[in-house]
Amino acid sequence: MSKNKKKALGLSTTIFISLLVGAVFGIILHYLIPESDFKTNVIIEGVLYVCGQGFIRLMQMLVVPLVFCSLVCGSMAIGDTKTLGKVGVKTILFYIATTAMAVSIALLTAYAIDPGLGLDMDKIQVAEVSQAAASPTIADTLLNIIPKNPVNAMANGDMLPIIVFALFVGVMLAKLGHKTDVVANFFSQFNDVMMEMTNTVMKLAPLGVFCLISRTFATVGFSAFLPMLKYMGCVVLALVIQCFGVYQILLFVFTRLNPFKFIKKFLPVMGFAFSTATSNATIPMSIDTLTKKMGVSKQISSFTIPLGATINMDGTSIMQGVAVVFIAQAFGIELTLGNLATVVLTATIASIGTAGVPSVGLVTLAMVLTSVGLPTEGIALIMGIDRILDMIRTAVNITGDAVCTTIVCHQEGSLDKEVFNKD
Repeated sequence: MSKNKKKALGLSTTIFISLLVGAVFGIILHYLIPESDFKTNVIIEGVLYVCGQGFIRLMQMLVVPLVFCSLVCGSMAIGDTKTLGKVGVKTILFYIATTAMAVSIALLTAYAIDPGLGLDMDKIQVAEVSQAAASPTIADTLLNIIPKNPVNAMANGDMLPIIVFALFVGVMLAKLGHKTDVVANFFSQFNDVMMEMTNTVMKLAPLGVFCLISRTFATVGFSAFLPMLKYMGCVVLALVIQCFGVYQILLFVFTRLNPFKFIKKFLPVMGFAFSTATSNATIPMSIDTLTKKMGVSKQISSFTIPLGATINMDGTSIMQGVAVVFIAQAFGIELTLGNLATVVLTATIASIGTAGVPSVGLVTLAMVLTSVGLPTEGIALIMGIDRILDMIRTAVNITGDAVCTTIVCHQEGSLDKEVFNKD
């Protein structure tokens, strides 16, 4: 065979190209193509919307069965409930700690930049707040982890109850041993089927990413951003500090692995999360990348990644921290140190049990604002430009999940460093 034969572009490269081309195409549509029914109804709300949302639905279709089977197989393989409990405790403590750090970074960044001072409220296009859903109490959040009906939880896509039931099934299968070989083999083989389905659907990722990004930029453009640049810059800065500072320092301190290699290998997953703006849809790609490129044990990643997509929302917490300061300054309300401590605690709690779907952070933001006596009407100020920020913070959310998974896997002696260090 000829050595000069060109190597085909990998899926990761193709997704990034689609991301860039889609952004350019969306901007061209918004600014250079005249308004018409054909542009709006056929291209933007027709082809781009259907193809983009169709791809997300394909990914969401896989999430529940893939996560359930992966967790059953993972917990069954770990077998020892003591080891499983140790992994679970480490993971949850890491997620809670990084979320609290994220909110603290957000508040410090916001007070350094003061995004709400000098704001001309007349220049902001205020969106209508469709609903201010009541946030569940801590007691309800804890009780909701236990499913009353596992089938109903799967039908509704409630990830925490699914995780609990899957772990329970896996541990029982491991405990019963050879008595349940038929059932264990069924889950193992069905898990293989789901992974193959995931690989098949992922071949459509470049098209899905192109349509999602194109529609976003074609719809929003840049005009809505201008009055809110200070707020957006503050959120993005805090997200960058968390993603490329805090996470990578933690990775190096706990594992002595090269953070640059980690970022390089995980960047395509971040790009995918950016385009879909949903942590749940990214679960299959995260697990696959961590296993094949990072040397992470699939037994551990199949537990920590779905759990992280449900309870680890550092990017969302950062947005909420900055939004609290922004709204307080915009309305001329002074926050005390006690208020700020309440924000850290409430935003951390609010992230637990939050669904990994687009813009859910705006719903839980109402709970955070209420906790410190700020008007929930302030949410309307940031709704217009939240889509782009939602895309960025989703990329941060799933990066935190991956860093935690890598650290826990290393501490359990299940990380293949040769795979991680391989170019």
